[in-house]
Amino acid sequence: MSNREVVILSVGGVRFVTRASTLQQFPESKLARMLNDDDQEFKLVNGEFFVDRDGTLFTFIMDFLRTLQVSLPTDFSDYQRLQREAEFYGLYPLADLLSQEHLLKPRLEILEVRFSLQEMQAFFRIFGSCSTTVETLSEQITVFAGQQSGQSWNSPFPSQKPLVPLPLERPSHHDMVFQCGTDYSAGDQFVARYVSIKPDNRKLINGTNVLGLLLDTLLKDGFRLISTRTVSSEEKVECYSFERMRRPPGLTVRVSQTPGSSGAAQAKRSQAQKGK
Repeated sequence: MSNREVVILSVGGVRFVTRASTLQQFPESKLARMLNDDDQEFKLVNGEFFVDRDGTLFTFIMDFLRTLQVSLPTDFSDYQRLQREAEFYGLYPLADLLSQEHLLKPRLEILEVRFSLQEMQAFFRIFGSCSTTVETLSEQITVFAGQQSGQSWNSPFPSQKPLVPLPLERPSHHDMVFQCGTDYSAGDQFVARYVSIKPDNRKLINGTNVLGLLLDTLLKDGFRLISTRTVSSEEKVECYSFERMRRPPGLTVRVSQTPGSSGAAQAKRSQAQKGK
């Protein structure tokens, strides 16, 4: 039985097809011993191993064996049940990771957009609880500046003169500041600032249009608008608050073969540090 390459399991009525080497990632586990007929919990029926356990949770067991990583859906809640399943199969490194439930649960991410109009200019300030998200968003947003003559700030078309990209202001890792519109310079000359937000290729000068595109970009990225309020009626500052559940970094088990251990598995925990 141990030399078969493809193994079929029926766990609680759910059928799984995998490689023997996948089940042998942890040689001391019940799944590895099953292939050598060393465990009576598994019955071989018509070429398939029958296991009277939860088939839905076994999906996560198989994902762990294939990737050596615990990465659960944001709406997952059966941590204790999955830990019991891992202990049943003798996958103690997985059970150990699942016992650290606080590291595996998704985290609530908050993002705030402040918007104000002052004459022919619009000002934006974005604050986010996750610095990685703010950094990614700053890479999507580009401000272009150029001089115009006798052109309304509401014009949807940029000047034919070359536009120069400007760096966004980053007061901290958690926020960014930028503006668009026109600013009176001298004579009939105006300094115009356009905003482009990837993947949209347009260069927009009207603050209301930029706000609409920014909010739409956040909604498509998985954020949910939870509130809209006026921070300052005198300065016409509007605040848009968003939230989303952010998947935590995967916890990984590294398996190494120790000389003289007959394939014993050693597990070490590691966690990505991004987004902290």
